[in-house]
Amino acid sequence: MGRPVKPALVVIGNGMAGMRTVEELYKLAPDMYDITVFGAEPHGNYNRILLSPVLAGEKSMEDIMLNTREWYVQHGITLHAGDPVEHIDRRKRIVRAKSGLEVRYDRLLIATGSKPFIIPVPGHQLSGVLAFRDIQDVEQMLAMARDHHHAVVIGGGLLGLEAANGLQRQGMSVTVVHVTDALMNQQLDKPAALLLQKALEAKGLKFMMGAQTEAILGDDRVTGVRFKDGVEIPADLVVMTAGVRPNIELAKSAGLHCERAIVVDDTLQTYDPRIYAVGECVQHRSATFGLVAPIWDQARVCGAHLAGAGVRRYVQQTSPTRLKVTGVDLYSVGDFIGGEGSEDLVLRDARRGVYKRLVIRNGRVTGAVLYGDVKDGPWYFGLIQNRTDISPIRQTLLFGEAMSARAA
Repeated sequence: MGRPVKPALVVIGNGMAGMRTVEELYKLAPDMYDITVFGAEPHGNYNRILLSPVLAGEKSMEDIMLNTREWYVQHGITLHAGDPVEHIDRRKRIVRAKSGLEVRYDRLLIATGSKPFIIPVPGHQLSGVLAFRDIQDVEQMLAMARDHHHAVVIGGGLLGLEAANGLQRQGMSVTVVHVTDALMNQQLDKPAALLLQKALEAKGLKFMMGAQTEAILGDDRVTGVRFKDGVEIPADLVVMTAGVRPNIELAKSAGLHCERAIVVDDTLQTYDPRIYAVGECVQHRSATFGLVAPIWDQARVCGAHLAGAGVRRYVQQTSPTRLKVTGVDLYSVGDFIGGEGSEDLVLRDARRGVYKRLVIRNGRVTGAVLYGDVKDGPWYFGLIQNRTDISPIRQTLLFGEAMSARAA
């Protein structure tokens, strides 16, 4: 008698979410499936979060690889890199890749991630206009930094500032264009955003705040950027970091239920019980995801259910934000805006460039913004997660864990 045929698991997407799910599955049931992975990029799985240090010249491509091609071979996984899936036939349970290759599945995991939002202004298709999303983008930016001078980064969020810092480290003159009057306005309050802007200006970055891009100029390649108020600035390279959109076209064309993203339940299962989805392409209880911590949690839960050990449920947690710019310390977590029924504890030390703001509601910390001194960030994060009553240490809370422990 031959060996029993294993069920087939096909993974669409060779990024961090999909492969972390496979690793979690392996911990629980290493021999359960025949696994085939399809990826759009022509290499193994790498840490996308560390593209910023690669651009800044602090890390190499080898440093950020998570799963090399050898890893797939060692684990008996068939990898089709550089061959994205273009069609899912749910009735026959077959996926078809760009190359025409067809593979049957018993279970399907969709981890197609997200796509950068390219602002559809005139000139957005010119040569020299890039997103900041993958290794290829970084390689193109590094190549352009060698013989071009002016870079414009559109979007002053987390990714935009990391791109701007990296390009400046490569010797380019960089202007960051942001549509509101405060950098990282999704993660920072105004005072912290202002401190951040001053620190980055001291490093040599230029900013155009409250600026709306009207057109990208040039004939065949970019030469400049024009704004709604008529101001024009030179540009050899334009990097779009104005947000991402969940990549759901494939799931939609397969008839899976999608809203802003692929709708999943607490087990990361889609409306088709044979199909799971994780990462930036999913919507869980009306939320979508862009940070790594929730995606790791999703991978743990989904891996357990694929392994048949499914007692876990995915529960959304708040996640901290940090900026990967050397010499700039920033930490933000939870509801840092506050509002009716909440109060703020604020510490400002302009000389040391330190700013802390804690939002308190009903005797508990609900949000924190730290700039310049972030060592107590994880402690505040713990207080938020555990819903700790901070009344006994309220007087010392802003001064951190060590002082509060002494006072308690």
